[in-house]
Amino acid sequence: MSGIIGKKIGMTSLYMEDGRSVPCTLIEAGPCVVTQVKTVEKEGYNAVQIGYGEKKDKHTTKSLLGHFKKANTTPKKKLVEFRTFEQPLALGDVLTVEMLEIDTYVDVVGTSKGKGFQGVVKRHGFAGVGGQTHGQHNRGRHPGSIGACSFPSRVFKGLRMAGRTGGNRVKVQNLQVLKVYPEKNLLVVSGSVPGAKNSYVIIEN
Repeated sequence: MSGIIGKKIGMTSLYMEDGRSVPCTLIEAGPCVVTQVKTVEKEGYNAVQIGYGEKKDKHTTKSLLGHFKKANTTPKKKLVEFRTFEQPLALGDVLTVEMLEIDTYVDVVGTSKGKGFQGVVKRHGFAGVGGQTHGQHNRGRHPGSIGACSFPSRVFKGLRMAGRTGGNRVKVQNLQVLKVYPEKNLLVVSGSVPGAKNSYVIIEN
């Protein structure tokens, strides 16, 4: 599986030939530089490491500066490994959005927006315990009962409760590539992509 690193720009919509308005996401994909080619003989497995986004030298460790110097490139903000690539790559090769074709389908990986500590209604879609009748007071968004009394005399593991929400690695599969703008390194895919604006995403095809 090959891929490229990008940055989520935002959402818009496109009108298709049949008149449908399709929601889509705009992604700035690449250019990415091959910063390392791993082999079974040296690292124990085959992989290709690519880098994206410019980073200042003063914000980069000396070991990483030497790592990027081997690839004859500037320091990169985001590094991602791909185990397999469709075409053979060498150190220093540049990957652009042109590797993706219109009407193909891709998977997009991103980090979902962090929501902090949230209740069961927002986190799991609970309906709450009901209205303000029968003496209830301020319990509209509460979880309700969490277990029985004498048996099993405990709360089962995995019970859906309030807690930290968001900030997870999320993969959205089978998003159609609607437009490709190589001169601007822009990619338009159907549907929504996890993460906030300007967050890093990984496009796999």
